[in-house]
Amino acid sequence: MCAMTPPMREKARVLDAESIRRAVVRMAHEILERNKTPESLVLLGIRTRGVHLASRLADAIAAIEGVRPPSGALDVARYRDDRPADDSQSAQAAAIPHPVAGRHVVLADDVLFTGRTARAAMDALIDLGRPASIQLAVLIDRGHRELPIRPDYVGKNVPTSAREHVAVRLMETDGRDEVVIEEPEGV
Repeated sequence: MCAMTPPMREKARVLDAESIRRAVVRMAHEILERNKTPESLVLLGIRTRGVHLASRLADAIAAIEGVRPPSGALDVARYRDDRPADDSQSAQAAAIPHPVAGRHVVLADDVLFTGRTARAAMDALIDLGRPASIQLAVLIDRGHRELPIRPDYVGKNVPTSAREHVAVRLMETDGRDEVVIEEPEGV
């Protein structure tokens, strides 16, 4: 944490490992319902935790259909309009396993908040080609949109206040699967 960020404490646990697994499986079914076949899909996760969510969705689709759609990573740092660009990250904007032109691309992220990350991801994706469609899957939709962006697939809607923080922890990066709401200590 930076010096200006107050210490946070856990206020509520909203998803445990089993709840996250069920949400991913449900979203995979919804993705297949809308897109009919996994062969037309590419799942791209927004770095960092969105990458793991995209991979989990692809695995769940494979378990359902027997075919795993390609999944990859999209780094949107240089497309953000609300944060300074980090030149060390912008050199590797994407790890895309398949061309996106003409495909149905599902962008995956852990939390949808203001919508700015999703907008940046769309800008980054369009630079890579023209997909047939762009869809958005998020594990948590916490509201507070600044842009007119709405997810197509949601693991859980979690109403929050602006001062709260939604912490998504995934096994691949954090050693455990959980989603908690945190708030500044002393509140």
